[in-house]
Amino acid sequence: MKFSFSLFLVFLLGIMGFEAQAQKDPKAKVVLDAMSQKYQNMKGYTAGFDYTYSDAGGAGDRQSGELAVKGAKYRLKLPDQEIFNDGKTVWTLIQTDTYKEVTINDVTQMEGELTPSNIYKMYQTGFNYRLLADKTYQGKSVNVVELIALKPDAPFKQLKLMVDKTTKDLLGWEMSDGIGGVFSYSFKNLKAAPNLPEDYFTFDPKKYPGIEIIDLR
Repeated sequence: MKFSFSLFLVFLLGIMGFEAQAQKDPKAKVVLDAMSQKYQNMKGYTAGFDYTYSDAGGAGDRQSGELAVKGAKYRLKLPDQEIFNDGKTVWTLIQTDTYKEVTINDVTQMEGELTPSNIYKMYQTGFNYRLLADKTYQGKSVNVVELIALKPDAPFKQLKLMVDKTTKDLLGWEMSDGIGGVFSYSFKNLKAAPNLPEDYFTFDPKKYPGIEIIDLR
């Protein structure tokens, strides 16, 4: 009987601990709300970023790029790829020395995915969150907030946001693929840019003669 009761107690404590961690941490919400409000107040911004991926075996990839965001719109530049999103349509351009193609999707086909235009407010639905221990990131003191997806079929289960304690800038995030791989984005040179023209977020095929167009809408 004592053995059975002990097992039950361990199980119960485990459930209680999980429930405590899975709730919406009020201290984390203060950090997230401040970060979200800053980006909404800017009305638009540009930044550079470094992207890295490392798998469970230690192999990895590293790239640098640029992004621009204005409301629900964004434009993301990588060495051989560029993504345009005007809030309704998403164009993914792949361009090398020997090959050019653009894939077209409706924004609704990308729902649930992590994007530059929703990272600062996605915590508001579909996630619990908690404040982890502070740390130094990019030489700055940051709050680390972990988001935990509520749905088991969410595109990702956990996401860690690094928020500058002083400026409330989102300096980076880390995301696990669930099989030992980690995606990391580190941001730099953040600048407010409220006057970005609307057509900056729209792909113009006339500028890419001979490009292959794959329309998936």
